[in-house]
Amino acid sequence: MKIGVITGASSGLGAEFARRAKTFAGGLEELWLIARRGDRLRAMETEIQGCRVRCLSLDLADPASFSEYRLLLEAERPDVRLLVGCAGLGFLGDFERINLADDMAMCDVNVRALTLLTAQTIPYMSSGSGIILISSIASFVPTPRMTVYASTKAYVSSLAKGLRAELSPRGIHVLAVNPCPMDTPFLKIGNILGNSRAFARLPRCQPAKVAEVSLRRCEKGRGQYTPLLLFKVYRVLAKLLPHTLLMRISRV
Repeated sequence: MKIGVITGASSGLGAEFARRAKTFAGGLEELWLIARRGDRLRAMETEIQGCRVRCLSLDLADPASFSEYRLLLEAERPDVRLLVGCAGLGFLGDFERINLADDMAMCDVNVRALTLLTAQTIPYMSSGSGIILISSIASFVPTPRMTVYASTKAYVSSLAKGLRAELSPRGIHVLAVNPCPMDTPFLKIGNILGNSRAFARLPRCQPAKVAEVSLRRCEKGRGQYTPLLLFKVYRVLAKLLPHTLLMRISRV
């Protein structure tokens, strides 16, 4: 059974991946959609035609979720053709003032959960499969007032690059995606909407296009995708200029 696994699939960018993933790698027979909110997942299920959908209501901040996911993999023995690690959290605030529970939640979901779920899934993947890990433009340079978030996304980008090198001999493609701000629930949940003039001024990318292009590039074996020319330039500058200088403009 050829399947795709998508985390964070109940809204935003993850939902856009869910709407488009069924044609990946010649066609998938089933999509496993993972998110905490089961009602949102079931609503997504009604939108997807021509492919079976399995809704997995799992809280990726809860270690027990990974036991459930592992047992399901062992029982089904699926041929995982696509893994999209889209679940993520980001909160705005100075490091010494932000709620410590929010910092720990970002580390749990963006780093720990992504690492564990990817590690559990890879043994069920083979040549021609693809892994898409959603990082951020915040991974290029430390971002004051989103210091922990930017640090977790730097980990995601690094993980994707390392896995790409390790899995390339097996024919498994790994793509790091570095989106700029998008008008999704992420901005409101993270206390960003209306609280950052920098975010208000930045151009937005469209979640639907990001998902579509990411799937296409992953199939072609590309290693990185950054939407919009401005942020492609920013990615290059991050490699050339001191981060102490760039942090003056990365502050949100």
